[in-house]
Amino acid sequence: MLAVMTPNDLVFVVTIFILGVFVGLEVIAKVPQTLHTPLMSATNAIHGVILVGGMFVLGTADSSNPVMIGLGFVATVFGVLNVVGGYVVTDRMLEMFKRKPKPEVKQP
Repeated sequence: MLAVMTPNDLVFVVTIFILGVFVGLEVIAKVPQTLHTPLMSATNAIHGVILVGGMFVLGTADSSNPVMIGLGFVATVFGVLNVVGGYVVTDRMLEMFKRKPKPEVKQP
């Protein structure tokens, strides 16, 4: 069953979305560069939840409802990109902490 949104509901949802965007930008802008990479790598679980949610929407979508299929597909693609990107960032961060091999000194 598809719920019908009234104009007041739509204004409420759009207002919450815009406020969320502003709050997110303010929070991200205040993060120092030294903490950015560890924080991004720590959010892999959240991106996994997005991925699972997108797959759930795709799995339960009615084939005659292109909006649900489109939203589920977009959420799944963004979730995959976020998860892969998070692991790439984590791998790069961990590479910085590996000990570099000492160069061999040739003796004459």
